[in-house]
Amino acid sequence: MHSTTLDTSTRVISQLERQTMRKVAWRLLPVLMLGYFIAFVDRVNVGFAALQMNHAVGIDHAAFGLGGGLFYLTYVLFEIPSNLAMQKVGARLWIARIMISWGLVSACTALISGPNSFYAMRILLGAAEAGFFPGVILYLTQWFPSAYRARIIAIFMVAVPLSSFIGSPLSAALLQLDGLFGLQGWQLMFVLEAMPAILLGVMVPWLLTNKPQEAKWLNAEEKSWLTRQLDTENAAAGKTAGGADHGRLRDILLNRYVLAAALVYAGASGASQCLSLWQPQIIKAFGLSTLETGLLNSVPFGIAAVLMLWWGKHSDRTQERVWHSGLPLAAVAISLMLVAFTGSSLTLTIALLVLAVTGTYIFKGPFWALASEWMPGKSAAAGLAQVNAVGNLAGFVGSAMLGAIKQATGSFALALLPIALISLIGCITLWLLTRKR
Repeated sequence: MHSTTLDTSTRVISQLERQTMRKVAWRLLPVLMLGYFIAFVDRVNVGFAALQMNHAVGIDHAAFGLGGGLFYLTYVLFEIPSNLAMQKVGARLWIARIMISWGLVSACTALISGPNSFYAMRILLGAAEAGFFPGVILYLTQWFPSAYRARIIAIFMVAVPLSSFIGSPLSAALLQLDGLFGLQGWQLMFVLEAMPAILLGVMVPWLLTNKPQEAKWLNAEEKSWLTRQLDTENAAAGKTAGGADHGRLRDILLNRYVLAAALVYAGASGASQCLSLWQPQIIKAFGLSTLETGLLNSVPFGIAAVLMLWWGKHSDRTQERVWHSGLPLAAVAISLMLVAFTGSSLTLTIALLVLAVTGTYIFKGPFWALASEWMPGKSAAAGLAQVNAVGNLAGFVGSAMLGAIKQATGSFALALLPIALISLIGCITLWLLTRKR
């Protein structure tokens, strides 16, 4: 009888868990995914605008690379303050503020008239969007126990490859509307693609809930289970966090594991950001039309979106994070190095870009699950923001170097080599870090 009672209790708890997590996922993820989808469309649509904009306002490859990268300087500077502010203000209002801010700035990019105004708008866009991604990662850790995080983060972040898969042909089509409302195609693209961010930002305070305790859409039993599960995990993780959980902000930001994790993330983030900005120009260099470029550019991101979900789920099922992060990072480094040997073959170049883009995205679910386990509780807000901020500096360095090398040599293949090196360094750092721990 005791055994039967125990078995029944286990089934009830299991059913409660499934019921609770299903409610949470369906309530929060669609809004967050749509927000991140829009964020990346507005961040990287400049890559397609460049096909017309650069000639129209006099921006060369070096200036475009510098401007594309300047986004990450203010993005990094405001990342940690933004995440700390979100802890005080609450996710609903702060995420809404971020979305409305970047939507307005993105629309104003249509007004640029040369390199200097281009630099200014990219700097403002970085400041406006700063804090959205690490804020959402922090928000997800406040709603999902660790056993769910790789797949949940992968589902959330699949919005990024989807933004390029859908956004590439969409942006290419908008560029064809030259002269509509008296605007050039690239100007119209910026205005129209910025509007969803503003509209969703206005709606976010009514769509999100700050904490499980405040969720009217969970019943008392579901709230109790979820809160207890998260509190237990944070308490247990805090004891193994090397004292970082209750340390001063400066100690958390300079913690060697936080900085090493940031260097690992730079390996994937640098490649991801640079390919999102530059891949349309790399593909168009083979003599394709703008529409052909848009369609072909979407292929690597479509494949990455599918594999990203499977890889994150596999990481959760096996409860393995290190190899699920390291193997994709190695694939990124190797594929970008091999691009230098493809010559004039469009097929080989696209195949290697598919491997590189896929690697940068399937890496992210397992990595952020691993990073959130290393930085639990009170250290999470600053630690996760620090990892994302420092990691994204690779976007600035990589984009600026790529533009300068392309301007000097005329070769995109050579310009990709520094990006491959950053990915290789990240891969080696991950191996050393996990071996040390």
